[in-house]
Amino acid sequence: MKPPAVSITCTDLTLRFPVYGVDAKSLKKALARVAVGGRLGRHSGVTDVTALQGVNLKLEAGDRLGLIGHNGSGKTTLLRALSGAYEPDEGSIEVQGRIAALLDLGLGIDPSATGYENIRLRGRIAGLTSRDIDERMDEIAAFTGLGPFLAMPVKTYSAGMQGRLAFAAATAVECDVLLMDEWIAVGDADFQKLAHKRLLKLVERAGILVLATHEAPLLKLYCNKVMRLDGGVASEVMDIRKLDDLLAAERSSGGFTCRNWFRGKTS
Repeated sequence: MKPPAVSITCTDLTLRFPVYGVDAKSLKKALARVAVGGRLGRHSGVTDVTALQGVNLKLEAGDRLGLIGHNGSGKTTLLRALSGAYEPDEGSIEVQGRIAALLDLGLGIDPSATGYENIRLRGRIAGLTSRDIDERMDEIAAFTGLGPFLAMPVKTYSAGMQGRLAFAAATAVECDVLLMDEWIAVGDADFQKLAHKRLLKLVERAGILVLATHEAPLLKLYCNKVMRLDGGVASEVMDIRKLDDLLAAERSSGGFTCRNWFRGKTS
């Protein structure tokens, strides 16, 4: 049987967020003081910030796209738009394939519910059926390493325990399109090793990966394409071998640059 088509197509994608209760002149001054964020404007009589403007993107099976740009450049906004969380104000987004969005692991966790109940909740949010969740429950529970704590309310967990639960539930999916906002590291050193292996398997199985990160070595290791965002405006999609050129442009713009793990400092 021929595998299903997997693709992402963005055509002139523009996203705006209305701003209420703030003086437009004061907001403009605030935006001018920082080198990040969208563009202030006014549409239909409402002051807004354009978070993404005219983004064009086409990805197919086998593409691994790295998103770079300083904080507030639009990377996370683009990932959320691709996940379906935001509707375009202009242009269009078309995604073919099952999506897994590892953007905010804590989103959707109910502190008053037990660990087991939260696994079910996250599974349903991810589009799994009750049968799918039942089939994966033992594996997810074992991966968390939380044992009897899974029968207790999450509000009794430490931050590390909550991270384990959220990571195990969020990554227990089969996907065609994997969206990641930074490479996820949760828990202690031993759990991080297990989490890294689990992420690698998820990446390998995905038809398309879109990864936003400040870590240059990660981009070179896992991505074959790269795109730079600056104030919501995207560069063209380039071969990953152009990464150094894009980072040079990042430095010249005064924004945050990718960190170099091997030197242990910001380049």
